[in-house]
Amino acid sequence: MAFGWEPGQRASARTYCEMNLSKWLLYNLWYFRKPPWDTGISPPELLLFIHENPPGRALDLGCGTGTNAITLARQGWNTTGIDFALRAVRAARRKAAEVGTQVNFLVGDVTRLNGIQGPFDLILDIGCYHSLPADRQQAYRGNLQRFLNEGGSYLLYTFRKDEGEGGPGLTEDDIELFSQTLSLIERKDSQDPNKRPSSWLRFKK
Repeated sequence: MAFGWEPGQRASARTYCEMNLSKWLLYNLWYFRKPPWDTGISPPELLLFIHENPPGRALDLGCGTGTNAITLARQGWNTTGIDFALRAVRAARRKAAEVGTQVNFLVGDVTRLNGIQGPFDLILDIGCYHSLPADRQQAYRGNLQRFLNEGGSYLLYTFRKDEGEGGPGLTEDDIELFSQTLSLIERKDSQDPNKRPSSWLRFKK
């Protein structure tokens, strides 16, 4: 088992070369304890979306320990979750089994989505996209076009930052890139508990 990938899910050598190894290690190490972002509670924005939309097929990018994918599945959604942290995915599978819910949890790269079959009526991302390097963000956006159903929704939670500012987060120009191929339906700006500017964005294809 190379780098913690499960049998049948080993990435190519090229994938490993391109992956930011330090980030991969950091995120996997976080799951030896409870990461600060792993609240175990689905946010009200997702719960409202579920209330207002009929069940379909959903893809949770950067699913972590599966809280939101399980919430969707328990409301009738056919749900797939993907994360590159093996320990997180294993925890997600345990949680789904404990509540008797079927979710397809996979270890993998959110910018490649190897082995995933679309299309999806909802693609969800809570805090994953904003931590990707710029070149992988471009690949990720291309996958939205491939995997999002016509009329489907893309629900994104992201930190915001000013142009030239370091750390995770999207500038206004970054956010505008999504509008080149998707229609922005709703935007809700706020702050996270650490006072970082953040936004919930809902796009439609």
